[in-house]
Amino acid sequence: MATVIDGKAVAAEVIETVKNASQTLQTETGVTPGIAVVIVGEDPASQVYVASKGRKARECGFHSVEHTLPESTSEADLLRLVEDLNNDPSIHGILVQLPLPSHIDESLVIQKISPEKDVDGFHVINTGKLTVGDIDEAFVSCTPAGSMLLIERVRGGDLSGLNAIVIGRSNIVGKPMASLLLAANATVTVGHSRTPDLPAACRNADIVVAAVGRPEMVKKDWIKPGATIIDVGINRIPAPERGEGKTRLVGDVAYEECSEVAGAITPVPGGVGPMTIAMLMANTVVSAYRAAGRTPPKF
Repeated sequence: MATVIDGKAVAAEVIETVKNASQTLQTETGVTPGIAVVIVGEDPASQVYVASKGRKARECGFHSVEHTLPESTSEADLLRLVEDLNNDPSIHGILVQLPLPSHIDESLVIQKISPEKDVDGFHVINTGKLTVGDIDEAFVSCTPAGSMLLIERVRGGDLSGLNAIVIGRSNIVGKPMASLLLAANATVTVGHSRTPDLPAACRNADIVVAAVGRPEMVKKDWIKPGATIIDVGINRIPAPERGEGKTRLVGDVAYEECSEVAGAITPVPGGVGPMTIAMLMANTVVSAYRAAGRTPPKF
């Protein structure tokens, strides 16, 4: 059976480092890391996620601000708020919760955020730095950054000689994940819906990162014995065995059967999920250190 990669435990270690770094910065410079979260509309899932970000920020000792705007907020008003936050020296990280209402151009809003405060790692300047290998200066999208930390716990920081496949080519996970693996010297394949024989491509991989959003798509016979599996997927499926109308969470990987052949695997939930918010906090404290002219902590 595969070793279970405990994302909750690794995330807790990251948060502890963030707390200590935040306290040190406050003691030595008087600067408190600040994060602002903007949500437009009343999407229930977004509200839950924003609330969890706020709780974690306060746990880390951050100055945390939430701007909840009505669904009818104009694009111009949202852009003005982002610009105000860009100019606010007490704010080091700005997040605009996605999705936005259909009348607002998400890309325009994301690119309005100052790259130095783009702790989600979505601005083209940060994605460009990552692509060219300037990782120490970039803010990396939080889910792939957290996934990479989990891989390092199993495989170390140098992946020379290892084959990796990323299933999914999204701008938020797939593409930055591939860049991180390349920077660590892995030989990387990006698989997607147009890949002619995806199972065959996976069978050659020492590291499999599944980020496609299809419940339990990756099967046991796709997996090379001893491979490391990082399951980014979070899918809710019916669970009639739990009662009428009940559901359960599964990943993009058929966990039970793949665990029989993999060397290490992340569970869903409890794997990559906790790492995403932990890396968001890490990016924010790094931003605060940079703004204060201090050398930021490493994660």
